[in-house]
Amino acid sequence: MNKTIQLQDLGTKDYKETWEYQEELFKGIVDLKIKNRREELNLETPNYLLFVEHPHVYTLGKSGDLSNLLLSEKQLVAKGATFYKINRGGDITYHGPGQIVGYPIIDLENFFTDIHKYLRFLEEAIILTLQEYGISCGRSEGETGVWLGTGTPFARKICAMGVRASRWVTMHGFALNVNADLGYFDNIIPCGIRGKAVTSLNVELGVESVNEAEVKEKILKHFAILFDATFEKSEIVNQ
Repeated sequence: MNKTIQLQDLGTKDYKETWEYQEELFKGIVDLKIKNRREELNLETPNYLLFVEHPHVYTLGKSGDLSNLLLSEKQLVAKGATFYKINRGGDITYHGPGQIVGYPIIDLENFFTDIHKYLRFLEEAIILTLQEYGISCGRSEGETGVWLGTGTPFARKICAMGVRASRWVTMHGFALNVNADLGYFDNIIPCGIRGKAVTSLNVELGVESVNEAEVKEKILKHFAILFDATFEKSEIVNQ
């Protein structure tokens, strides 16, 4: 089992271009698994984690409700934002500057074959990272992601999650608000959940900006421990 994860930081990249790149990596792993089965081979499957920051964009999951987007096409253009319907789970969410987006494209058969455990581990990596900043956070029953103030009238989401998996290969992932412009969340009903707010790490800490590179390093540290994995920086494939 290959427990090495190739780390690629894509910097700022268009959502659709990144989605296509995810699909390319995802298909490569799935095709290799099919080849292994058909030809009775045991070729090692790769794993990837992409870090990226997107320009302003709203994405709607396959089971999402379009009415949770509160903007017309003209209003989207006016705000410099784009919109895509995509093939992950979950409802609507926002990505933009000041947000750390992570896309693990991994073969879970290299780690464990349990999608619920996978989601809980993604959440745990973010929870442990935020705890290093003194942030008390956790899960909200029945709702994926990482939350602050659960069980109170001040519940607020700091990290959204939505994944797709096929043949135990994952794609899509998490979006952690670090220095995000929260005004863009006013244009949607985040994750289709009414009456719950959204927050960002810099807001919770009462500072103008948090070092995003430092946050990424903390996420990687906890991810590696939870998944018993090692990270290697790798070149971007065909991009």
